[in-house]
Amino acid sequence: MRRGARLTLWSVGLLAALAVTALVSAVTGPVDVGYVAVGKVVLSALPMFDYDVPATARTIVMVLRLPRIALAAVVGFALATAGVVMQGFFRNPMADPSIIGVSSGAAVGAVATIAFSVSVPYALPLFAFGGALVAAFGVYALATENGRTPVATLLLAGVAVQTLLGAVVSLMLLYSGESLRQAVFWLMGHLKNASWGEVLVALPVALLGFVVLQAYAEDLNVLLLGEEDAHTLGVEVERTKRLLLAVASVVTAAAVAMSGVIGFVGLVVPHVMRLLVGPDHRILLPTSALAGATFLVATDTVARSAVGGAELPVGIVTAFLGAPFFLYLLRNREVTAL
Repeated sequence: MRRGARLTLWSVGLLAALAVTALVSAVTGPVDVGYVAVGKVVLSALPMFDYDVPATARTIVMVLRLPRIALAAVVGFALATAGVVMQGFFRNPMADPSIIGVSSGAAVGAVATIAFSVSVPYALPLFAFGGALVAAFGVYALATENGRTPVATLLLAGVAVQTLLGAVVSLMLLYSGESLRQAVFWLMGHLKNASWGEVLVALPVALLGFVVLQAYAEDLNVLLLGEEDAHTLGVEVERTKRLLLAVASVVTAAAVAMSGVIGFVGLVVPHVMRLLVGPDHRILLPTSALAGATFLVATDTVARSAVGGAELPVGIVTAFLGAPFFLYLLRNREVTAL
């Protein structure tokens, strides 16, 4: 089957899966809102429809559930996109979106905001986003010498900076007092209290980043052959590496700033899709992005409904599902060098 036809087929299937998952998520919760009611609420938001919908159902669907579903889809989309790029960039199946310190930097910014009670509007996502970018570009600067950024040096610098920033976060948690619970909850990754404002901030970043990265999918394919071969084939290696790293870091930072640290989406989803669609990034990138959106919507639905009336941080659910599955892939030799 030709590449275009395969991409179309997979995209349509994954979009349908995302729509079904979102619909199931919208009707799932402590208050019973049926499929028909959800459909009427959504359609009544359009000017050509005028359904008489109870105010309670409208509030539950439009204010509480749909913004959370939309944010889960955007965050999953962003993390899976960045995960594909990082694994291809490093040619390492263990790479994930946080490998160069993005999540650790975001954690420092977020925990500092909570621990020191910063009261600036939207302080937590802003500080988290800023911390993520400072960490990512700081790692890049540390690993770059004479205009070149060796991948191995970048990886080692990322590990060192992650360890340092993890110690900073632990120190702040130690002295955070009554704000400890809030800080730990953020670090676990969650989508609670999601709003349309957060969706409208994160969505353009995720989509624009995806468009740029998709435009470089062919170059990413060539980079898998090695930097020398890529240069021989006409790829501006250092410029392409800088762009891929910068855009993937910004996309990851936007996702983490809105949701906290959610692991395994950017690690496992690209693996699964690589097994299904192959290593061609022109197909792998969009299919992984859609699969990541579906996966996080599904896991967040489980997180808010699995334990009676209580709610789990979605990062715990993704870890419970992702870690055993990754070990299964490893055991069956499905995790191999790219």
